[in-house]
Amino acid sequence: MANENKRDYYEVLGLKKDATDADIKRAYRKLAAQYHPDVNHDPGAEEKFKEINEANEVLSDPDKRARYDQYGFAGVDPNFNPNAGGSPFGGAGFGDFGDLGDIFGSFFGGGGRSTRRSASAPMQGDDIGARVELTFEEAAFGAEKEVTVSRVEDCDQCHGSGAAPGTSAETCPRCKGTGSVRTQQNFMGMTMQSTAACPDCRGTGRIIRTPCSRCKGKGKVRRSHKLMVKFPAGIDDGQTLRVRGEGNTGLNGGPSGDLMVTVSVRSHPLFTRQGQDVYCEMPITFTQAACGAEVEVPTLDGKVRYTIGEGTQTGTTFRLKGKGIPYVNGRSRGDQYVTVVVETPTRLTREQKDLLRKFEEATSESAQPKRKKFFEKLRDAFDK
Repeated sequence: MANENKRDYYEVLGLKKDATDADIKRAYRKLAAQYHPDVNHDPGAEEKFKEINEANEVLSDPDKRARYDQYGFAGVDPNFNPNAGGSPFGGAGFGDFGDLGDIFGSFFGGGGRSTRRSASAPMQGDDIGARVELTFEEAAFGAEKEVTVSRVEDCDQCHGSGAAPGTSAETCPRCKGTGSVRTQQNFMGMTMQSTAACPDCRGTGRIIRTPCSRCKGKGKVRRSHKLMVKFPAGIDDGQTLRVRGEGNTGLNGGPSGDLMVTVSVRSHPLFTRQGQDVYCEMPITFTQAACGAEVEVPTLDGKVRYTIGEGTQTGTTFRLKGKGIPYVNGRSRGDQYVTVVVETPTRLTREQKDLLRKFEEATSESAQPKRKKFFEKLRDAFDK
């Protein structure tokens, strides 16, 4: 996608420039879920998904976002060099102090060393992001899922050289392949030296006379790529898994970046999660609560038997040790906490109601200590 046809990254995510990291994360999650090719088969959805990923890749990275805010799309171009022109001192680069080693070297006999990276030096590719939705059980016990990402790779037609097949890039005659040229400026009676990007090769150190028709001389193309990713048991909602070497391809033979996969866990109809512990509510009958009973309790491992004691009250919580979520890369598990809710029967027949009234008449106050205590406090309060 040419820069002139690109939309502003903030516009892509529907954000303002003062958006926080949380705003960016929230907007990306919403849009990625809406336009992911696996769920949205409308024409143009895949391109929209790629655009959303590209915007998030830049805005979620503090360094890239800072460069984008200052220089626009040029600031996140792999060949970007902030010292290439634009200086108020005629290209000396003094404005951002990028080459003070060279400047001081001209004053003190050339003792300073420039830290400028060689144009042909290997450079690691950028990390990219993706989002995957897991079920509650998949997050608990681990899963392997296919992930589709959009990443920058070497052009398969020119094999990353940027030159048309049968041709090759030439060493820039002006900078001799270094990608930079030394300039000299007079400033307030002093002679100052600085290094700037070579204007002929734009800091690449190479001149491509016949560009590759597929990548337009960039040597890189953006492709959709599918891979299987293993998610460890115990991973939680919002956590990110790093997959080494599956990001954008590096420059000049440098290693590829990484793929950062953020997990979104679906809610479960019975269970909720806090850390490695699982929580659920389970209704029991009035008879089970009053007399005690052996009940079947649902867990992530299936149903288990548990004995409820006599006189169990609503809100009573019991623990099932080791029935929670496994610790990531660990051997132990959290616990499951089950809160019982005594269900009051509804739609009773007249006969059933009569039986309950007889039961209440036959029940002594000592069998209902909370009720007895409440009315004692009520009586004392009104007597005063």
